[in-house]
Amino acid sequence: MGSTMVSTHPYLDAPMAVAIAHRGSAATFPENTMAAFQDAVDLGYRYIETDVHTTLDGVLVAFHDDRLDRVTNRKGLISELTWAEIAQAKVHGREAIPRFDELLAAWPELRINIDPKADDAVGLLITALKQPRVLARVCVGSFSGARLNHMRDALGPDLCTSMAPVDVARLRLNSLGLPVGRFRALAAQVPLRQYGLPIVDKLFVDKAHSRGLKVHVWTINDQATMERLLDLGVDGIMSDETALLKAVYQDRGLWPDELETTNDQIR
Repeated sequence: MGSTMVSTHPYLDAPMAVAIAHRGSAATFPENTMAAFQDAVDLGYRYIETDVHTTLDGVLVAFHDDRLDRVTNRKGLISELTWAEIAQAKVHGREAIPRFDELLAAWPELRINIDPKADDAVGLLITALKQPRVLARVCVGSFSGARLNHMRDALGPDLCTSMAPVDVARLRLNSLGLPVGRFRALAAQVPLRQYGLPIVDKLFVDKAHSRGLKVHVWTINDQATMERLLDLGVDGIMSDETALLKAVYQDRGLWPDELETTNDQIR
């Protein structure tokens, strides 16, 4: 069921474990496209995850790789191409790359986990998150502690962030009994293993909760692991397999619609 502690940020205020659509419904639609995000929303997802890069002319786009090559019908570094050029690319040959402001505006209540994939995206992301009512609905995570600290310094305590790998390692050591000091992050968003070592077990989850931190695990695409993580008490799971993750949550009474129906009956 996850931590029962009261969160210090609206992004983390769900009473039960949350389901997060990784790059949208990436298993069934081209990743990080409006079609993938729309499918997740249609399934009832309230949380999605995406990545951002910036174009040569300063447009923030929702895209994972630094190059177009892997998933689109065009080639080149995003940082060396203009928005007009990138707008011509099609993910899997059929879906456009969305601008980040387009994604923010499309579903005003949707909560978004954001990974700035390059240093040059940080300033633009800070500007985007300064818009009214945006900070309450986002969490920023990165493999770069420097990027996260830059954003924390710029946006202050209203910004929700997760941990860079160094802090994940510190929290893991803390779960094994070593003192490690404080964290600026509000969540540990982690893979099952880091640097070849297992991360997510009962000790890790319990230690995170004792420190008021939420635990979200990525990227989980099989039912057995989803079930095991929920049994451990994690606070969220990111998955490409959005229909499967929804079914697992529904079976446990964790899906938001089911929770609201139950609460209405109790009232």
